[in-house]
Amino acid sequence: MSTDLRNKIALVTGGNRNNGRAIALALAERGADVVITYRERQHEADQTVRELAAKGVRAQAIQVDLTGTAQLDDFVENLKGVLAGWDRSTFDILVNNAGILRLKTFEAVTEEDLDAIYQVNYKSLFFLTQRLMADLADGGRIINIGSGTARIAFGPLVSYGPLKAALQSLTVYLASFLGKRGITVNAVAPGGLDNEFNADLFERMPQARGYIASNTAVGRVGTSNDVGGIVAFLCTEEASFISGAVIPVDGGYHL
Repeated sequence: MSTDLRNKIALVTGGNRNNGRAIALALAERGADVVITYRERQHEADQTVRELAAKGVRAQAIQVDLTGTAQLDDFVENLKGVLAGWDRSTFDILVNNAGILRLKTFEAVTEEDLDAIYQVNYKSLFFLTQRLMADLADGGRIINIGSGTARIAFGPLVSYGPLKAALQSLTVYLASFLGKRGITVNAVAPGGLDNEFNADLFERMPQARGYIASNTAVGRVGTSNDVGGIVAFLCTEEASFISGAVIPVDGGYHL
């Protein structure tokens, strides 16, 4: 099976760490040039770019705060500048990965909490995708990073999971809308992953890691690398007839 992504350009939001970094590296392993975004921690973004370049691909990091839409216009212009420098006017793969998490019970969630998650995890993604449609090549790929908590309730993620469910619904709408251009749109829904994004959860709830593993068919907690490989596959030609799907990457959680 060919997984060759040479001559493809991918944009991975939040690509400096955790799932985004693993996805960017998996795409680079298959030959794709990669642009990552980061909000802060420039040293991590720079390190990721070095690791991508070491795989023999072109790589660039662009700083942007994907909270709402305030910085989207400038970001799109910066992205076009990178593409022009690579002798392209379009790119091929959009991975909507950037997101934030607020760990609170239902009773403790504030309006500010919900607004923040909506702004980053849904609104900015919606409008970034909208603004990039003219720059995404026909036959391209969009992968949205959803969550298993859209399907299965996990108490302290009550402000997070329902908006991931909205994103997974948006995936279906985008697949329908963009299919006429040969663009496939899918979502990947990770289960509980042992990475920095979930570090606060595991610190506050030390029993959570064991609970997740014991309720997962394969008997372990996942990693960001589990996500990266699946996203990269969905970007290949072999996956060109998969669209509108929400693919769980959770090891069989709560089967």
